Amino acid sequence: MRIVTILLAAVLVLTGCADSETKLEKKAARIHAAAYTVDSHTDTPMRLNRMGFDFGVRNDPRETRSKIDLPRMNEGGMDGVWFAVFIGQGERTPEGNQKAKEEALEIIGEIYNTVDKYSDELEIATKADDLVRIAKKGKHAIYIGMENGYPIGRDPALLDSYYEKGIRYVTLVHTRNNDICDSSTDSLEHDGLSPLGEEVVARMNDLGMLIDVSHASDNSFNDVIEQSRTPIIASHSCSRALCDNPRNLSDEMLLKLKENGGVIQMCILSAYVKAPVPNPQRDSARAAVRTKHGDYYSLDEAGREAFIVDWYAVDNDFPMELATVSDAVDHIDHMVELIGIDHVGIGTDFDGGGALEDCFDVSQMGNITLELVRRGYTAPEIKKIWGGNLTRVFKEVEAAAI
Repeated sequence: MRIVTILLAAVLVLTGCADSETKLEKKAARIHAAAYTVDSHTDTPMRLNRMGFDFGVRNDPRETRSKIDLPRMNEGGMDGVWFAVFIGQGERTPEGNQKAKEEALEIIGEIYNTVDKYSDELEIATKADDLVRIAKKGKHAIYIGMENGYPIGRDPALLDSYYEKGIRYVTLVHTRNNDICDSSTDSLEHDGLSPLGEEVVARMNDLGMLIDVSHASDNSFNDVIEQSRTPIIASHSCSRALCDNPRNLSDEMLLKLKENGGVIQMCILSAYVKAPVPNPQRDSARAAVRTKHGDYYSLDEAGREAFIVDWYAVDNDFPMELATVSDAVDHIDHMVELIGIDHVGIGTDFDGGGALEDCFDVSQMGNITLELVRRGYTAPEIKKIWGGNLTRVFKEVEAAAI
């Protein structure tokens, strides 16, 4: 009889746990559906002109590495997404700058072509309020940012033409220094913003364009904070206190971001979330791919496709151990505790390396909301994280335009 009683008690406990988890999942689903959700950084445009890729069809993320398409956006409950016009850093010459400009315009064209093709479900967004306006129509808002100011060259006036084409933020630099400022992963050159960079920041303020400091060096970040008369963003970065990567923001930087009124959009690229488990074989195999093909961004279209095939083969042979949603939300916890709920958002870097073990593509975005609910975040707080904070900053930047 005692054994039966113990077993019955165990069943009741387990049933209670299951019921509790079901309630949490239902609560998270309601909050996620009610929030106006936006991802501040994705590299999906790099796929739009790739043979065999259709944004309107559900692609298998394990087979194709694609992390975003229309069907999966619907599954993940995403109202909006920022498409990055990404241009890798090339030669800083008139010829190199011209090539970068031409590539940027081509990518912008591909974005508009995709939105036109699926106009029943997609719409270009250019204003902060467009996220809600477009979502209420049952569509997804497509914002456009530029990752790396390289296509600006040495002509800040080009910002005006990019603004006219829908660009609403510029990530000032990428993995290598450009003429605007120093990168977080390159050598000291300008000691922060260059004189040209100061002109770029001023012109972006005048236009009402968001300034993005993800990828910028610490000195570049500090200079932008000092120079900008509007709040800034880090469109896809994490906390350096939790993951010591130069791409992340230190606590000192986060406090300056709060004072500036800006927002950091937590990235889910695993290496920025949690220090990677050493994998020498993977590192050697990737180095061999680079040696075989050369610099990816210097290759023509056929060369890039060949590079990608070999690069993905390395992923298959030596898979990376990914961080989890829980690891990522640890960053949100830390940043919220340090600088407050009004300065934290989400920018995945999907299609640019972003992925977690249990948030591998856009269809699983609800798992982040579920973890936030588990940790006691309220519906209003979660709505701020999923888009409210970024929209608030965007509105302030718009209002300050001349």
